[in-house]
Amino acid sequence: MYKWGTSKMNSILDEIRIDNLEVFAHHGVYPEETRDGQNFYVNGVLYCTTRTAGLADDLSLSTNYGEVCHFIHQWMQEHTFLLIESVAERLAEEILVQFPLVKAIDLEIRKPYAPIGLPFQSVSVKIHRGWHRVFLAMGSNMGNREQYIRNGIKALEAYPQVRIKQVSSLLVTKPYGGVEQEDFLNGAMEIETLWTPEELLEQLHRIEAAADRKREIHWGPRTLDLDIIFYDKEIVETADLQIPHVDMQNRYFVLKPLSELAPYFRHPLLGKTVSELLGAVDTSAENDSTDR
Repeated sequence: MYKWGTSKMNSILDEIRIDNLEVFAHHGVYPEETRDGQNFYVNGVLYCTTRTAGLADDLSLSTNYGEVCHFIHQWMQEHTFLLIESVAERLAEEILVQFPLVKAIDLEIRKPYAPIGLPFQSVSVKIHRGWHRVFLAMGSNMGNREQYIRNGIKALEAYPQVRIKQVSSLLVTKPYGGVEQEDFLNGAMEIETLWTPEELLEQLHRIEAAADRKREIHWGPRTLDLDIIFYDKEIVETADLQIPHVDMQNRYFVLKPLSELAPYFRHPLLGKTVSELLGAVDTSAENDSTDR
């Protein structure tokens, strides 16, 4: 299950609003819609910080709403989708990728001429999408450990839906879980992503598979291990995914590199910061760990 908290991000960000931007485009389920086209109307709220630009009176420090409007207009005319749900989803992602100061967006695609056959004013789809702050743990204890980790970072960075914000130093640690094997090289990274937790997990598994990761022994050796530790302040409990990561509060090899990136990030369930968790963890098995 999900326990989605109410995000405070939008309440502390400013808003740039676009109302009823008219675009003639070719989207719809019926052939005549994609052939003949029709008018759509776009409403958007761009969540960003305008204070710096406002104080300096400098457009280069803000998001140019004129450029955003022209981008929306051109993008909707250049693409064709059956569903306005798809238009909204793809367009929101493109705006978030193309305009880096925009942290989140409310986007509504309104279709006043939909072929419904009944009197109506308009139908629309409205979505909210944005960047999410995520912390990942990474590790390897097979082959060229550092190269596996570096390749994993590069693979993740190649996705437009991901921005790498910070990467920790790498730490040599003893294996965890009682399986006899080689020492691990561990680290952490902070990213921003447009993916949901499940979508991110799926992509991490693809990157691990490309590194020939095998899941044959629980807590066993692996070429590359990529785990979601925190996803915003969310609590996720599904059959395939738990966030915050299970037992992370007892894992030195997770907390030590994570403390480099976000020492004051607070565990949403335990209420303690990463530094506090690190200070309480048993380090007796880590006496010969070294940084790299």
